[in-house]
Amino acid sequence: MRISTRGRYALRAMIDLALHKDEGPVLRQDLAARQEISADYVAQLFGRLQSAGLAEGIKGPGGGYRLARDAGAITAGDVIQAVEGPIAVVHCALPCPGMQPACSRQERCVTHRLWTRLSTATQAFLDSVTLDDLCEEAQHLQSGTGELPPDWPTP
Repeated sequence: MRISTRGRYALRAMIDLALHKDEGPVLRQDLAARQEISADYVAQLFGRLQSAGLAEGIKGPGGGYRLARDAGAITAGDVIQAVEGPIAVVHCALPCPGMQPACSRQERCVTHRLWTRLSTATQAFLDSVTLDDLCEEAQHLQSGTGELPPDWPTP
């Protein structure tokens, strides 16, 4: 399983918003420059993030982007799902309630059960890390210690 560029950039952009939340709305160009992402791509990402209720776009002078909720209430899992969709390590482990199984062997396949448990654990881990957690780690990295905070979530 790989998180695509879209997922990685979206998470970086949301962390940037969280780190600069006290400065008012963040200009797309400023965020793009800091994160080394094209401004047009930032706009595409925020279309999805706004639809998911994670970010807000403010129009007009003094406008830009801001978090739609507190950084402690937005998880890495929220961001990844907003731009990537459901998280699963293989297609047959996608959570699709009420849908036909992706594979006819699903009910008797031991590897399906493994992939489903791995997908669930991955989702749970991403859901355990908030933007606040990531901002705290970013501040540790900037301070030069490079060490994780003692209460950093572990898988």
